[in-house]
Amino acid sequence: MRLRRVTGPAGRRQWRSAAVALVAAGVLLSAGCSGDDKSDSPSWQGGSAGPGESGAPAPAPTLSTVAVTSPAANATGVKAITEIKYETEDPANTSVEVKDGDGGEVKGTLDKDEKVFRPAKALGWGETYTVTVNGTPSGDKGGSTTSSFTVMKKPSKLVRISSFLADGQTVGVGMPMIVRFGRSVPEKYRADVERRMAVTATPAQEGTWHWTSPTEVHYRPKTYWKPYTKIFYKVQLAGVPMGDGWYGRSDVTVDLKVGRAFVMTVDNRTKHMTVKQDGKTIKSIPVSLGKKSTPSSSGTMVIIEKKRHTVFDTMDELPKGEGYRTEIDFAQRITWSGQFVHAARWSEGVQGHSNVSHGCVNVSEAMGKWLFDRTMMGDPITVKGTEAKLQNGNGWTDWNMSWDQYKNGSAL
Repeated sequence: MRLRRVTGPAGRRQWRSAAVALVAAGVLLSAGCSGDDKSDSPSWQGGSAGPGESGAPAPAPTLSTVAVTSPAANATGVKAITEIKYETEDPANTSVEVKDGDGGEVKGTLDKDEKVFRPAKALGWGETYTVTVNGTPSGDKGGSTTSSFTVMKKPSKLVRISSFLADGQTVGVGMPMIVRFGRSVPEKYRADVERRMAVTATPAQEGTWHWTSPTEVHYRPKTYWKPYTKIFYKVQLAGVPMGDGWYGRSDVTVDLKVGRAFVMTVDNRTKHMTVKQDGKTIKSIPVSLGKKSTPSSSGTMVIIEKKRHTVFDTMDELPKGEGYRTEIDFAQRITWSGQFVHAARWSEGVQGHSNVSHGCVNVSEAMGKWLFDRTMMGDPITVKGTEAKLQNGNGWTDWNMSWDQYKNGSAL
């Protein structure tokens, strides 16, 4: 290399500085290229010397020790709703497989944080299951374990679980989901039962279960269901202990939907019913409510059942001389005690002015038919300003309670 003459600001020659820089560069190159001549890999600027910086082989992966902790190995009489628990040193890379006696895979969810496998449904009565837990790396010696257990025999005491509603139904915005049991559920078991009942609404809405009796539990949202909501609820109680040696018989699923919002409000002061559909007032109907000796109940109810033609017969219920037997058109039950919305030709002259009924909401024949043709089970009706208050439990009175009161009826 030829050295070029460099002149500084003062005109002095700077040969010495250039020469020193060249020598320093040579030293750096020499140091960078030195090392074991047998290695082709650079050890500078982020390079690697292969397996380990010193060229040693990479350490073998550590095997995680795994074990099934519950049910115990070869356990018998295991509950059908059992969870499989296990131990591992590496939860993130541990897998769990459960198979039935025929080698079929048991579906379920694996919670790696809690180290538990939860079957998607109750296991078969009297069946034997095999659990395989694979650690890291999967299947290597020391990183895998297998255990078996046998579920209890089918018990003789099984509780029937049923849904009042069925697949494909369309209901009103005030309709509660209703689950019934074939025997009373003791209080200490209700929380576990409730945890196994899930409601999914689309769009999502806040709601809760409420025990109306030891044999019946309801579910409602915080406010009326949004119109056209899709609802799916699952009751997984097969094999679930329900007290005194009783177990749930089966699981129940229901898929239904909510219709338009059809809401009725009756005001005793004006003697009129206001009907709103999807928030818009569509009709004002004159009514006659219960007279003072048999007042209508003030509160919020829902349509329980509908009968186009029926007979009201109180001959065996009321004192002699007060009973009656009358044919009725367009009857819609709102209480268990016998209050209905129905057509009443005999009171059409006073409807909108005075109360003469035995507690029912009387409307004209024409308006009775108009309502009957438009309502569905679960449509809410609120009566205001009468002498009597609605007693909770006298009908589907889920909306006759505040949200806080309703939540207090949950076992959770």
